[in-house]
Amino acid sequence: MTKQFALAVLALSAVTACSENRDLTAPPPGPNSTTIQADQLAGTATSGSIYTLTNQIAGNAVAVFRQAMDGSLTAQGSVSTGGLGSGSSLGSQGSLTLSDNGRWLLAVNAGSNDVSVFKVTEDGLELTDRVASGGTRPISVTVAHNTVYALNAGGTGNISGFTLSEDGKLSPIAGSTRPLSGSAVNPAEVSFSTNGRWLVVTEKATNKLDVYAVDKSGVAGAPSFQSPALAGSEPFGFAFGRRNELVVSEAATGSASSYVLGKSGTLSLVTGAAATHQGAPCWVAVTEDGRFAYTANAASGTITGFSVSEGGSLGLLDASGVTATVNAGAIDIAVGRGSRFLYQLDGSRISAFRVTASGHLEPLGSIAKPTGSAGLAAL
Repeated sequence: MTKQFALAVLALSAVTACSENRDLTAPPPGPNSTTIQADQLAGTATSGSIYTLTNQIAGNAVAVFRQAMDGSLTAQGSVSTGGLGSGSSLGSQGSLTLSDNGRWLLAVNAGSNDVSVFKVTEDGLELTDRVASGGTRPISVTVAHNTVYALNAGGTGNISGFTLSEDGKLSPIAGSTRPLSGSAVNPAEVSFSTNGRWLVVTEKATNKLDVYAVDKSGVAGAPSFQSPALAGSEPFGFAFGRRNELVVSEAATGSASSYVLGKSGTLSLVTGAAATHQGAPCWVAVTEDGRFAYTANAASGTITGFSVSEGGSLGLLDASGVTATVNAGAIDIAVGRGSRFLYQLDGSRISAFRVTASGHLEPLGSIAKPTGSAGLAAL
C-alpha cells in the first residue's frame, strides 16, 4: 500500500465516521455504562438543562434533559421546532446553540430550510419564531448578543445573518448573506469569536477556515479564506477560548490545531496538528476558563483532553489520547455552565462526566436519547 493510498483511506474513514448516521448501528452501552433513571433523581435539586435535536423528517424537535446538581440527567420530553429535520447525519457542530445569557435557544431545521428560536424558561422551552435560513440545508447556527448567523450547506453554501429581538423574533439583516470559498466545500460549523467581532466557518473538503468581520450593524464583510500551513486535514468542529484562541479538530489526520485570531482577522497557528492518537476527532468543547479542550473521537469511541496555555498551545492530558472512553459513533460534545460537567452525544446515549481540577473526566453514567438526534447544547 502506498503512502498516498493509505492517506486517502484514512481521510475517507474519517469522513464516514464523522458523517454517518449511526443511530441504527451503534453498539449497546458497554458493561461500565450506567443508565441514569428518573427515580434516582427524585427530590434532587437541578442546575441546568441539556438539549439535542431529534432531526426527524416527519417533524423536528428539541429533546430536553434536566441536569441535577451532581451532573446526572433525566429526560424531560421534547418540544417541536415547527420545522423538519433531515433524517440523516448533519455532519456538523452547532446545530443548536444557546445565547450568551442563556435566555434563547436556536435550532436548525435542515429539512425545511429554516431556523427556530425558543425562549428558555423555568418551565421549559417556548417556541417564539421560525424563519427561513437564507439558504438551503442549514446545519449550524451561532449567536452573539442580538446577532445570529446560520450556516447553509446546501447548494453552493453560504452564511446568512439575522437580528434577534427582545421578544425572540428573527429579522434578516440586509446584505449579510456571504459565500463560502466555493461550491461543494462541505462546511461543518459557523461560530462567533469570543468578542463577537468575527465569524469563522470550517470547510472539510478544502481544509480552509473562512473568517468574516462583523460590523456594528451585524453585517458580515467579505470572507478571508485561510489555509494555515502545518495544520491537519479536514477541519471539522471548533471552539473559542477566552482570548480568541481557537481550537479546531481535524478528522482526517486524527489531530487538533490551535490558533490565535488577531485584530485584523488573521489566524496565526500556535499548535499544528497535535495528535490525538484516536480516530476521527470531529467535535470540540473548550471550558469557560479556556484551560482545557476536548475532542469527541467518532471512530474510536473516546474523548481526548488537552491543556490549553495562555498563548493557546495544546498539550495532551493523557499520553494515549484517551481521557475518557465512550460508545463508538460520537456525534457531539458540550460543557455546561461553569464547565463543571461535560456531556458527549453518541448514536444512542448522552454520557455525563465531571471535569476535575486537572481537566480529567470522571464518568457519571449515561442516559438514552431519541434515535436520530444531532447536536448538543448545555445550559
